[in-house]
Amino acid sequence: MQQHNKNILNGVLLALTAVIIWSGNFVVARLVMHKIEPISLAFFRWATATLLLFPFAFKQLKAEHRLIKQHGPYFIGIALSGIALFNTFVYIGAHYTTATNLALIGTTSSPIISIILARIFLHEKIGAYKIVGVTICVCGVLFLLTKGIFKHLLYLHFDKGDLWVLAGAFCFAVYNIMARKKPSQISQVPFLFVIFFIGTIMLLPFFVMEIHANPPIQWTTEMLVCILYLGLGASVICFLIWNKAIGQLGAGRTALFGNLIPIFSCIEAVFFLQEQFTTIHAIGLLLVFTGIIIANWSLFNKV
Repeated sequence: MQQHNKNILNGVLLALTAVIIWSGNFVVARLVMHKIEPISLAFFRWATATLLLFPFAFKQLKAEHRLIKQHGPYFIGIALSGIALFNTFVYIGAHYTTATNLALIGTTSSPIISIILARIFLHEKIGAYKIVGVTICVCGVLFLLTKGIFKHLLYLHFDKGDLWVLAGAFCFAVYNIMARKKPSQISQVPFLFVIFFIGTIMLLPFFVMEIHANPPIQWTTEMLVCILYLGLGASVICFLIWNKAIGQLGAGRTALFGNLIPIFSCIEAVFFLQEQFTTIHAIGLLLVFTGIIIANWSLFNKV
């Protein structure tokens, strides 16, 4: 029981850490969105992550390459959903929809889809606490995005960009479920290297077409730092600890923490973009944290 409680606490801390780093993804994207095309941004992110991870994965890759080949279709599927498509769809959607719709669709739909898929494919239970918790989480995010005036939701509409973001949210939900089914014999580092590598290869032809259709990228120190942040922090580090959290909390529960991304994005924007942190943000943060605690009440109750 003591080890079980320790795993739960570790899972919560890992999920929170990943969310804090991932929330910076939106800050970085805002800084470079008009300087680099979406597929190029995704390609350089995953190519950087692949190169950084290779020295650490090489030895284990040699030992586990037969197991990896045996699970080829699985690796193609999880690389397609979580690497090649997820952030690429979000980056594309950001060019067509408002920031409000971008955050709303991306942060509220993916956790809900994950819970539904976890119920269908992993037979995870959806109890009363989880239903209430998810509802409060969504309300907290909506409160933040509508600046406390829920009637603003009446003016939301779904255009091409919204559909791209919704597709990205679905892809990340699929990744969460597939990560739960990771072959236990394959170690985390080679696992991540393989999906990063496959995802990068999948993006390559579209990257080539994009760079031929647009002006050359103007490389600056800021651009290189942003790519490194995405490749190392938001990719290598986050995916390692996110997958570990999924293993300890379950796909549905871990996905709930994704609701904190817009909250932490606002906090980070105060420091890096000099944006204001208002009472609206504080109330939204409180609601989302409350929702997560209630959704995981049966777990926290045992700690």
